[in-house]
Amino acid sequence: MISSYLIDIIILLIAAVVAVPFFQSIKLGAVPGFLVAGILVGPYGLKLITNINEISNLAEIGVVFLLFVIGMELKPTRLWQMRRLVFGLGSLQVLLTGLMIGSASYLFFDVPLNVAILLGPALALSSTAFVLQILSEKKLLTSVFGRTSFSVLLLQDLAVVPLLALIPLLTLPNLTMGEDVGLALIESVLILGVVVIVGRYLLHPLLHRVALSANPEIFTASAVLLVIGTALATEHAGFSMAMGAFLAGLLISDSSYKHQIMAEVQPFRGLLLGLFFMSMGMSFNIELLISTPVISLSLVILLIAIKIAVLFPLTLLFNIKLKNGLATSLVLAQSGEFALVLFTLAWQSNLLTTVLYQQLLLIVLLSMLITPILSQMAQRIVSTRETKLSQPIEKPEAAPLMIAGFGRVGRRIGEILVNANRPFIALDSDVDIVENARADNYPVFYGDLRNPEVLKAAGANRAEIIIVTLNDKDASEKIVASLRESHPDKIIYVRGHSLSQCKKLRQLGASGVVSENVEASLELARLALDSVGIDIIKQDALLNDFRKKYHAQIDNMDYQDDE
Repeated sequence: MISSYLIDIIILLIAAVVAVPFFQSIKLGAVPGFLVAGILVGPYGLKLITNINEISNLAEIGVVFLLFVIGMELKPTRLWQMRRLVFGLGSLQVLLTGLMIGSASYLFFDVPLNVAILLGPALALSSTAFVLQILSEKKLLTSVFGRTSFSVLLLQDLAVVPLLALIPLLTLPNLTMGEDVGLALIESVLILGVVVIVGRYLLHPLLHRVALSANPEIFTASAVLLVIGTALATEHAGFSMAMGAFLAGLLISDSSYKHQIMAEVQPFRGLLLGLFFMSMGMSFNIELLISTPVISLSLVILLIAIKIAVLFPLTLLFNIKLKNGLATSLVLAQSGEFALVLFTLAWQSNLLTTVLYQQLLLIVLLSMLITPILSQMAQRIVSTRETKLSQPIEKPEAAPLMIAGFGRVGRRIGEILVNANRPFIALDSDVDIVENARADNYPVFYGDLRNPEVLKAAGANRAEIIIVTLNDKDASEKIVASLRESHPDKIIYVRGHSLSQCKKLRQLGASGVVSENVEASLELARLALDSVGIDIIKQDALLNDFRKKYHAQIDNMDYQDDE
C-alpha cells in the first residue's frame, strides 16, 4: 500500500519535472504544465495513476495553503487604497456575472435552484494564479489594465469566503435563496469575529514563545500547525478547511512574524498547490470532451462571452479607457482555481451530481487552458506605453530600503531614515529587538535572515537598497552571497568588521562595505588630533587619506595618491 502510494508520487513528480519547464519555456506558465502533467498520467490519459482519491485528498491541502497566503496578503489597508475598483468594479462584476450565469443555468439548462445559486458566482471568479503570473511575467502589474485586473481579483478572492460558507447551507432543505445567502454572510462574519478575537489574545503570544525557543524546526512545525489546525477547526464547525486557512492568514497579516511564517509555508504551498492542479488535470475527462466536443466548447465560449459582456461595460462605467477595459475583460474571462475548489467541495457534499461535476470541471479547465491566448490578445490591444501608471500598485510592506538586522547599528540607521522621512522595512531574528522596535512604531518584523525565502517574503525583490547590519560575520556573508545571486543588480551595503572580512564581503558581491572598527578609530583619532592642536583642514586631510587607503584595500585596488 505504502509503496504503491510512493510510486504514484514519483510518477507525478516526474511528470511535473518534464511538463512544467516545457510549458514555461513556451511562455504558457507553470499552471498549464501541472494541468497537462495530470492529464497525461491520470485515468483519462496514459492511466499510470487510476485511483486519484488519495492524491486528491492530499492535494486539497495545497488550496488550504494558497488561501492562507492570500489571507496574509489581503491587508485591510491594501484594500482601502484600491477601494473604488475593488469594492465597486469587483463587486459588480461578481454579482452581475454570477446573476447572469446562474439565471442562464437555471432557466435554460435545468440546473436546480440551489445549485445555480453556487454555480453562477463560482464561474464568475477568474484565475488568480493564472492572471497574476501572466501580469507579473510581462511586467504589467503597474499598467492600467493590470491594476484594474488586480483589483477585481482581490474582490473575487474575498468573495470565496462567503461562497465556501454557502456550500453546506445549500445542502439543507427548505431554505430560500435570500436565507441561504444572508445566513452564509452572517455566519462568515461571526466566525471571522471569533477567530480575530481568539487570535489577537492567543496567537501572537504563542508565536512569541515559539520564536524565543530559537528552534527553526519548531517554528516550521508551528506555522504548518497554524494553517492546518485552523483549517480543521473551521471544518469541524461545519465550514470548509479553505475558509479556515483564509481566516488564519488574515489574522497573521499584521503580525510581526508574518514574513517568517510566509517563508515557512511557501514550500508546502508551491508543492501541494502543484499537486492540486495535477489532481485537477487527472480529473479532466478527455472522453467527455471527445464524446461531446461541440457542447463542451460551446459552453466554454458562452462562459467567456458572458464574462466579457458583463465586465467590459462595467470598466467603461468606472472611467477605464476602452482599450484597457477590453484588455481587462479578456484577461479575466476564464474561470479559475477557486471554481474548481468550490465545485469539488459541492460534489463531496452531494450538492452536485457526478455528471454535472465532470462537465463543470471540463468547462473550467478548458477556460484556464485558453487563458494564455486571451492574455496575448489583451497585450496586443494595449501597449506598454499607454498603460503605464505614474505610480505602481501599492504592495504590502514594500519599501525602497530594507535593513537586515535591527540591533544597535540597524536601529540608528532606522532613526536617521525616519528623520529623513524615507520609508523602510527591517528584519531581525531577535524576538526582543523586534518587540521593542515595534513598540516604538518601527516597521520591524521577525525573521531568520539566513533564509532567502524570508527576505523574499519581506519584499527584497522590490527594495532598491538593502543594508545588512548584522554582528554575525558568517550570517552577513551568507546573506550577501544569497542576495547577490538572486538579485544581481541590487544595491547592497554591509556592516563589516576586520579588513579581511570587508574584502570577503566585497568579493561576495556587496556594493559597499563599512568597517565599524575603522570608523570608530577615525573618530577617536579626530578627537586626539583636535586636542593636540591640529587644525580642522589638516585633520580632514589626514583622516580622509587614511580612509581612502583603507577602502582601496577593501576593493582590492592599488592605491594611487592623487598628489
